[in-house]
Amino acid sequence: MGVLYAVIIVIITVAVFIGYKTMFGGLAYPQASFGGVSLNIEYATTEAARERGLGGRESIPSNYGMLFVFPKDGYYGFWMKDTLVPLDMFWLNDKGQVVYIARDVATSTYPNVFYPSASARYVLETAAGFAQAHDIATGTPLLLKNFPSVLQ
Repeated sequence: MGVLYAVIIVIITVAVFIGYKTMFGGLAYPQASFGGVSLNIEYATTEAARERGLGGRESIPSNYGMLFVFPKDGYYGFWMKDTLVPLDMFWLNDKGQVVYIARDVATSTYPNVFYPSASARYVLETAAGFAQAHDIATGTPLLLKNFPSVLQ
């Protein structure tokens, strides 16, 4: 009987650990701090991932962001093609500081394209309202242990 309890405890412990360490379909995401808030960050480092973006997702958690990574600084345009939920978009320079914000971008804005007023290396998308709720402004840094590089 004691062995059975030990096995059950091990199974529960492993399940809790896996549940704690995984999310969004079983993938663990890096943590970042943005405006004093902890975010789970998913990277879009390939052309295919950048094209797909958050399209098709029916919801976006309030503690989640997708970071689009580009090979060099530029004026990268974003639109809401196939996007089902409104977003905040943050263009970031090579140091991870906000250089431009598009707030509360509605799904109905497609096919309009949103461009930054300053050159950027990264774009972070979060659920709409994040910028206002956390007082994100130009100059706010995204604090990440390591910024990823483009894979393709």
